[in-house]
Amino acid sequence: MYIFVSILILVVSILLGLIVLVQNPKGGGLAANFASGGAQFMGVRQTADFLEKASWGLAIALLVLSLTATMIIPRNFGVQDVNQSEIMDQIPVQAPATPIDFQAPGGDDVAPEGE
Repeated sequence: MYIFVSILILVVSILLGLIVLVQNPKGGGLAANFASGGAQFMGVRQTADFLEKASWGLAIALLVLSLTATMIIPRNFGVQDVNQSEIMDQIPVQAPATPIDFQAPGGDDVAPEGE
């Protein structure tokens, strides 16, 4: 189900990108191609309305699909059932670090701060 929703998100995203690219913010775009010489053609305004409604519809569909994908995402994706003691056995044990004696560049011994 999650893969199906992911594919739908991809398809809606591509369609939304194409519809936005077809539109022109200054009133041109696909609707301007139907008008000849500045005369208003009957379908020009309807094309612009359709493109605007389609872009809003696809944007809302993308939002809903994204929220749906978040809710149905598999929680154990790539996680195996492992006993905690098995994990603790795999962690290497290291000896605690010992304090380091600092030497100044001139060769004089310098004690660490606090001593």
